[in-house]
Amino acid sequence: MVRKKRPDVSGEGDSSHHQQTGGGIGRGGAGQQPSQQSPGGHQGGGRIWGQQAQQGSRGGYTGGRGGRGGGQRGGMAQQQYGQFEYHGRGAQQQPRGGALHHRRGSSAGVGRGGPDAGPFQPPVPELHQAAQASYQAGAIPTQVMPYVKPEVQAEASSSVVPPSERVGPLQVIQQFQQFSVQEGQSSDVIQPAPASSKAMRFPLRPGKGSTGTKCIVKANHFFAELPDKDLHQYDVTIVPEVPSRGVNRAVMEQLVKLYRESHLGRRLPAYDGRKSLYTAGPLPFVTKEFKITLIDEDDGSGAPRRQREFRVVIKLAARVDLHHLGMFLQGRQADAPQEALQVLDIVLRELPTTRYSPVGRSFYSPGLGRRQPLGEGLESWRGFYQSIRPTQMGLSLNIDMSSTAFIEPLPVIDFVTQLLHEDLSSRPLSDAHRVKIKKALRGVKVEVTHRGNMRRKYRISGLTSQATRELTFPVDEMGTMKSVVEYFYETYGFVIQHTQWPCLQVGNQQRPNYLPMEVCRIVEGQRYSKRLNRQQITALLRVTCQLPQEREYAIVQTVHHNAYHADPYAQEFGIKIDEKLASVDARVLPAPWLKYHDTGREKNCLPRVGQWNMMNKKMVNGGMVTNWICINFSHHVPDQVARRFCDELAQMCYISGMIFNLEPVLPVHRARPDQVETALTTRNQHAMAQKRELDLLIAILPDDNGSLYGDLKRICETELGIVSQCCLTKHVFKMSKQYLANVALKINVKVGGRNTVLLDAISRRIPLVSDRPTIIFGADVTHPHPGEDSSPSIAAVVASQDWPEVTKYAGLVCAQAHRQELIEDLFKSWQDPVRGTVSGGMIKELLISFRRSTGHKPQRIIFYRDGVSEGQFYQVLLYELDAIRKACASLEPNYQPPVTFVVVQKRHHTRLFANNHNDQNSVDKSGNILPGTVVDSKICHPTEFDFYLCSHAGIKGTSRPAHYHVLWDENNFSADDLQSLTNNLCYTYARCTRSVSIVPPAYYAHLAAFRARFYTEPETSDSGSMTSGAAAAAAGRGGAAGPTGRSTRAPAANAAVRPPSSSQRESQACHVLLLKPRVFLLVNEINLSKRNVWDC
Repeated sequence: MVRKKRPDVSGEGDSSHHQQTGGGIGRGGAGQQPSQQSPGGHQGGGRIWGQQAQQGSRGGYTGGRGGRGGGQRGGMAQQQYGQFEYHGRGAQQQPRGGALHHRRGSSAGVGRGGPDAGPFQPPVPELHQAAQASYQAGAIPTQVMPYVKPEVQAEASSSVVPPSERVGPLQVIQQFQQFSVQEGQSSDVIQPAPASSKAMRFPLRPGKGSTGTKCIVKANHFFAELPDKDLHQYDVTIVPEVPSRGVNRAVMEQLVKLYRESHLGRRLPAYDGRKSLYTAGPLPFVTKEFKITLIDEDDGSGAPRRQREFRVVIKLAARVDLHHLGMFLQGRQADAPQEALQVLDIVLRELPTTRYSPVGRSFYSPGLGRRQPLGEGLESWRGFYQSIRPTQMGLSLNIDMSSTAFIEPLPVIDFVTQLLHEDLSSRPLSDAHRVKIKKALRGVKVEVTHRGNMRRKYRISGLTSQATRELTFPVDEMGTMKSVVEYFYETYGFVIQHTQWPCLQVGNQQRPNYLPMEVCRIVEGQRYSKRLNRQQITALLRVTCQLPQEREYAIVQTVHHNAYHADPYAQEFGIKIDEKLASVDARVLPAPWLKYHDTGREKNCLPRVGQWNMMNKKMVNGGMVTNWICINFSHHVPDQVARRFCDELAQMCYISGMIFNLEPVLPVHRARPDQVETALTTRNQHAMAQKRELDLLIAILPDDNGSLYGDLKRICETELGIVSQCCLTKHVFKMSKQYLANVALKINVKVGGRNTVLLDAISRRIPLVSDRPTIIFGADVTHPHPGEDSSPSIAAVVASQDWPEVTKYAGLVCAQAHRQELIEDLFKSWQDPVRGTVSGGMIKELLISFRRSTGHKPQRIIFYRDGVSEGQFYQVLLYELDAIRKACASLEPNYQPPVTFVVVQKRHHTRLFANNHNDQNSVDKSGNILPGTVVDSKICHPTEFDFYLCSHAGIKGTSRPAHYHVLWDENNFSADDLQSLTNNLCYTYARCTRSVSIVPPAYYAHLAAFRARFYTEPETSDSGSMTSGAAAAAAGRGGAAGPTGRSTRAPAANAAVRPPSSSQRESQACHVLLLKPRVFLLVNEINLSKRNVWDC
């Protein structure tokens, strides 16, 4: 991310408060102001860890508006690091006059200053400035400490702060260590990180919560009676070994059919399709061998069917103890006996597996609901998810409705026509078409249609490189060649029409067979596992979207249809399933009061049903936009409409509390989408020619814009250093006030403002957060789509940068090994040839960042971790808690603040429904349960600390509550305290006036990782689908990839921006530095002129 030096007006900060700070990040910055008491009652922070310098401010949370220069809006100095936006870079206004900046292409280093900055000092992860403050545990200051404007750029020039006072790398660590925890401040006992999962116990539930209004909800969990059977496990060996579970199941089905009565003791076993067989009682042998013959199904040719011989060996392996499962469900045993749960799950899956198409834990069939076309040869099938779970009420069967994409059973010619969106029967295929067809059809099973009743099946391995009319093959040992066209006519009397198209290649590469496309039909029941494009995702979401009442009815009907009471396998094993939804005690937590600017008519706001609006309110800290332009990339939007839209948006920003110049620097400019780089560069140069550095670019994009959105963001954020806001054509024409208000919120946080804060936070009333400096982390890892084997996984970590408000967040992003869930760069140490052992990593940098931002060392850590499945709990906790410990210890000996580690899960299948859908007091407008509904009983873990929280109001479909599971808790949270904190934080999300579905730090981490993938995978796929899951969030940002969009990136542009490899990190010290809000700069200390920028 590149920002350039502001040459003229001093005293204008990069935050929404627009005050002049006393120093940069310790090596340069704007001049210090004389010490004085601000009218608003707040002290300003001067140079970090140095003498206290007071800043001029007008107002506080109770003050008025400040002007440009020394004034401060809201009275609280603004941190630079704003909330992560889904589609905005969020770089902020930079201080003018000697502040820290860097120019594109400059070789000056981070924090080293310009020509007047003094002698060179070794680089250090300088993130931002903090006020000096004293802290005593348990004491609440009579004054709220001000926010101090951070200066985080990459090039410094200052004549105010003398070189002798600048902070060196050793001073950073020393000052951090000096800010130590006083003895007696905390009674928290810091537990050593466990060495292995065997030594680890997740925290027990600290009682159930009581805050909120009590109510009853229904959950899609069905009580399952624990069987009283003697379960046995047997190992199964099938020779020859085949990879197909379907073949294995067919072999075992034949075995049970032939030998159940005679050799299996009349037992009906359950088989997992691989190596394990389970029975309710012992078989009459310890080991036995069987010989099974499988006969292929009749293909209609009349020829003898193929027979395959298999040797099956069944050998006793173990007894499955259900007693321990019962003990676990009663809370008398710590560890869940996974083997017993797995057996019960396999038993209940046995019958549906024979009836439906299994996909993971779900089952699909065209008979379970109407098929819906998704486009490009795909259709959706309805199905259901099923899983047995241990809960407080005992065993529970979780049933949910689901849909997924299947390939339509079409003639291949029709499939290709749909795939390409055009009829190409009269002309040859282009190379791009050939690649697209090959990618879509590889691995797909087809059956031939040119041989009457014979329906032999083949699996496609590729396409021929030649057209059908050019293909020949030998027909005898003499090497006589015959064309495919001639062969089909002479042998089958079939005239091939599309001779200019390639043939399908089936079989192996050594002995390929050629089949013309027009003689093949796709076999029914094949799931499409590749990436869907935006239109297909939209169509699939439209199919899966069900009102709560409809979804509840469908779930109950599915349970009745499955008839578990008549399931022979459930009967064999003694499993009984209740057919009624579980009724669960719940509570609705109250919404928190929100604080807005005192100059608005409404200073405080209490959200209603999870939402509110900006009417009569002003942003608590409005940002500043002085120089802005608009570029119109949509040929559908006339210039006068674009000008009017910009006028309305500027006016909305102004009346919402921003300092926003109503006139653009340059007139609205029209540009072609395929010339995005030229347009952006040229307009930026024109503005700079007027000595007007741009604060904001407004870009109007077509509704279907291909890769334009990603290219624009990449250029703005990695090359030009311009904050951008994209708006779609459909919204420009509508120009609704609600839309303009939402965009104003996004622009404000992008330029360093802050929209609102929790009233309880500024009045120090949040338990276990307000009493001592607390940092809240969010972390997530996003993985590439299936089939993208070379793409890295992206890890993101964000952390709060203000206290006690916990509203502003900064973040870091790193690429790591493909599909690696553990965050590898949380803590790193490596050998430097000069300095010896050097440590760094995301946690360490963010801890230093918090220290500089707030003037406090974090004395409590709350870590929200997103994207972890239950099977990864132990592994993730062991590795990442250890990394947190090491990061803290690397800053100061014996520095170990207490940690609470909470996993946030959204990819689960628990749904909550109102007990009475007709009771308007218990549902929101969409018919969903009320926001703030929390459940910590009955369907939750038998003993551990977890809860379901639906923190948001439903919009469409059935709300999915977030599941929070506490894996480590040294802060000793009560159920009420953690549930209320989590719910209240959901109201602080920066980009909308609604509470969100997961806690914001986890949300921001997800968005940060998503945005980083724009730079590692900037291209759209050959099918027009968007990279990195963009389609799933296209509604939330300014642009989306269209079905035929082409790359707007210049051929010579270097779009892929990746962090250094592990070998590079070991040989050359690398630090991840925060540059601007939602902007990440990876600075290699050896070569500071080569910068990689990561933006959320």
